[in-house]
Amino acid sequence: MKVLSLFDGISCGMVALERAGIPVERYVAYEIDQYAIKVSTKNYPQIEQMGSVVDADFAQYKGFDLLIGGSPCQDLSLYKTSSQEGWLGLEGQKSNLFYHYVRALKECKPKYFLLENVASMEQRWVDVITEELGVEPIMINSALVCAAERKRLYWTNIPDITQLSDKKVTLADIVLSADKVPDKYWYKDRPFQYNGDDEKIQCTLLGSGFMRNTREVYNLKAKSNTLLCDGGGGNRQKKVFQDGRCRKLTPIEYERLQTLPDHYTDCVSDSRRYTAIGNGWTVDVIAHIFKGLKIFYSKS
Repeated sequence: MKVLSLFDGISCGMVALERAGIPVERYVAYEIDQYAIKVSTKNYPQIEQMGSVVDADFAQYKGFDLLIGGSPCQDLSLYKTSSQEGWLGLEGQKSNLFYHYVRALKECKPKYFLLENVASMEQRWVDVITEELGVEPIMINSALVCAAERKRLYWTNIPDITQLSDKKVTLADIVLSADKVPDKYWYKDRPFQYNGDDEKIQCTLLGSGFMRNTREVYNLKAKSNTLLCDGGGGNRQKKVFQDGRCRKLTPIEYERLQTLPDHYTDCVSDSRRYTAIGNGWTVDVIAHIFKGLKIFYSKS
C-alpha cells in the first residue's frame, strides 16, 4: 500500500498499519515538528519526510491507496478558547489547515481516506467537515481499548467500520510497579487530601504560594482523562496514587495510554514525549479501522 499522511506527528498511522497487518510499500509524511519527526525517523527511517502541507504538490501522489491525517484541533476543541469572539473553528489559523487535507484528497484521489479530529467541536464544524469529505463521521472513544478517555470523530470511506469491544482497561493495567518508577516522578513531601477508594480522583495534591492550585490524582481502578499536548506540565500532568504516594505518570505509561510500544518516543526529552504522545493517535483504534483495508487486498 502507498500511504500519504498529513500532520503525521510521530507516525502512529504507520504503527497502526503494521498492527493491522497491512503491508506498506511507501509512506510519505508531512510534518513540521522537529521532535515528532525525530521520533518517527527513529522508528521508521524509511518514511519520506516532506515538511509543511502548505505549499505541497499533492498531485504527485495521484493514485496512492490511502490518505490519512488528524488535522490540528486547537481552534476546534471546546476545551480551549481561541479568541474573545469565541471559537474560531475551521477559520482559525491552525484548524484551517484542514483545507489542505481536502486539497490533498482532490489532488491525490486515493482509494481510501481517514481523517480524525476531536469530538468536542461545535456541530456546525462537524457539518462543514462532513460536507467537504462526503461521509458521516463515526465517534469512537479510545477508552474502549485503553486506560484514558479520548472521544474522537473519524471520517473515512474504509468499509465495515464497527464499534470496538470494551476491554475494560484501567490505569492499574498499564502502570509500572512502584519499585520501577524513578524518583523524579514521585511527589515528595507534598501534602495531599485523600478522597476515598471509590473516587476516580482519589487524591488532590495541595500546594501553597504560586503552587496553590490543587492537582487531581487518579485512582488506579479508574481511567485518566484525555491526554493533552501540553508537555505534561502543570495541572494537566496525569497523576496517580500508588502505594500510598502520589506521582506523575511516566512517558512509558503515556505511551501505553495511546497503545504505543514501550520506549517508542524515548529519543527526545520527557516534556517532548508527553507532547508528542498527546498529539498522537490511539494506535489500537486506528488499527481497528484499518482492518477494513484488507478488503482492498482481497480484490487487488
